[in-house]
Amino acid sequence: MKAARATALTIAGSDSGGGAGIQADLKTFHAFGVFGTSAVTAVTAQNTLGVQAVQALEPSIVRGQIESVRADLTPGAAKTGMLAQEDIVRAVVAGLHGFEAPLVVDPVMVATSGDRLLDPAAVAAIVEELLPLAALVTPNLPEAEILAGRTVSTEADMPAAASAILARGAGAVLVKGGHLDGEEVVDLFRDGNRERVWRTPRIRTTETHGTGCTLSAAITAGMASGLALEPAIERGLAFTHAAIAAAPGLGSGRGPLDHWADPGAGSRD
Repeated sequence: MKAARATALTIAGSDSGGGAGIQADLKTFHAFGVFGTSAVTAVTAQNTLGVQAVQALEPSIVRGQIESVRADLTPGAAKTGMLAQEDIVRAVVAGLHGFEAPLVVDPVMVATSGDRLLDPAAVAAIVEELLPLAALVTPNLPEAEILAGRTVSTEADMPAAASAILARGAGAVLVKGGHLDGEEVVDLFRDGNRERVWRTPRIRTTETHGTGCTLSAAITAGMASGLALEPAIERGLAFTHAAIAAAPGLGSGRGPLDHWADPGAGSRD
């Protein structure tokens, strides 16, 4: 008898343009041969040019989606993305109560424009209640600044920021350095026992919509399939780089990645 297919859960907003949010997450899960399930937190009207409207869902239905999936489909890992507001953060925490599989928190807090996407109360709920549940949190530099409560503007700032985020209760941190200048993208991992840095050649492109969602979903898919955290991160970074390189050039703004990119040998087994 064939073994049951690995299953993963994404808890995030819907991107009508298909490049980020639950759409990117589900496409990424599928690329890795993982059955994707979802709990939608908000519906957005957006495209490659930006977000035109946002409607958050009722917290009770967000929690209900999580509990429904958990009761029957047994996700081997889960991830969070856009959580929209404080009461939704708390609904997610309640829905994940007793969840023993790995949780990846992608703390979607700052738009590409630099605008804050969450009010201080929602940020506080993430820091105080969600981060302690996370096996891994994956902030970009502006998000790392918020979570760490300190400036993170250079590669030298990244280790201290990671340590500060670990002190908030997360199991491990991957500080993403895509906002730094330079010919390489520097991503720093720290888990309290060890530190590791990945350096990837920078692709000069604007086709990067959904990069953070795709990376965190790829890591989640790896852990749902039984990979340890560091190999899941390494494979996720490689897939995301390939997906940026193969971006299909859709839309008139910041275009999406190519989720048909080769996710790596054996990923669909």
